[in-house]
Amino acid sequence: MYMRFLKSVAPLCLLGGLVSTAALAETSIWQTDEFNIPEANQGVGVDEDHFYAVDNRTIAKYRKSGDYVTAWEGDSDGPIIHLDSAAVIDGKIYCSHSNYRYLPMTSSIEVWDAETMAHIESHSLGIQLGSLTWLDRHGGYWWGTFANYNKEAKLPDGSPAGIPYAIRAGGNINTTLVKFDEDWDLLESWIFPMELLEKFERMSNSGGSWGPDGNLYVTGHDLAEIYRIRFPEAGSILEVAETIPLNIRGQGVAWDRSRPGTLYGIIRATDEEEAQGMTNRVVVFGSDVPQKEASECRPGNKRDGDERACRRRERD
Repeated sequence: MYMRFLKSVAPLCLLGGLVSTAALAETSIWQTDEFNIPEANQGVGVDEDHFYAVDNRTIAKYRKSGDYVTAWEGDSDGPIIHLDSAAVIDGKIYCSHSNYRYLPMTSSIEVWDAETMAHIESHSLGIQLGSLTWLDRHGGYWWGTFANYNKEAKLPDGSPAGIPYAIRAGGNINTTLVKFDEDWDLLESWIFPMELLEKFERMSNSGGSWGPDGNLYVTGHDLAEIYRIRFPEAGSILEVAETIPLNIRGQGVAWDRSRPGTLYGIIRATDEEEAQGMTNRVVVFGSDVPQKEASECRPGNKRDGDERACRRRERD
């Protein structure tokens, strides 16, 4: 068992020998387990007894001990092209899906029965704000990101498009976090700050999951970091509240709602590692992230999450 402690400390603000009290805030996350899981190429979802490793056309079900159970696999010429993440809610696995890296950019939400692993629902979003990379439910709403990239797109025949894989000029600056209602109608949206977009480089926001503290945590495509996001008091640009080092390589993450404070992520094997016989891995973490009760959602406390989502959660 791993007990590798990772701490994130806000930068110290020194002025006249005084340290800002805000700089004392920190989050501790430590690795508790790791499993060799070939299908863990895009992301991972989790429920009370199992975790679900996601690849482009595959979802594999494992017991939390790491024992394989079964898998759903799509045909190479079938409609499932690029699954990106998994959120397991009320016995269903909700996956973001897109036609990455082909133009025009289209997305859908694909749903599986977590017990039988049968594909049971599909909701097409068509052409929207980019390529849907993750999905989660929080406060009575659905949340996700439409990613845009600086990486070159492909035409439907697979040939280079000569332009970035994005909805408009600017590449990944068009990446958009969105909030849906229960009918998948878009209610609100935000863009990412430049400090994160620069970290994403040619890629974009790959993963996201709402934590037990009522905050949103997101990841990039490659870096060993997770970012606690703060919603702005005004305007449309998200803020980074905290950068937390994490033994992952970007991609999809999932907080375990059956064990508050437990986080799942993946380490995608490099070509060199695969040549040495290594494979993708699912990693499990413990944390000191507190569990936030609905009563803690206070009007005017929007910077700690989403005020309107809090009010909805208190009514539910």
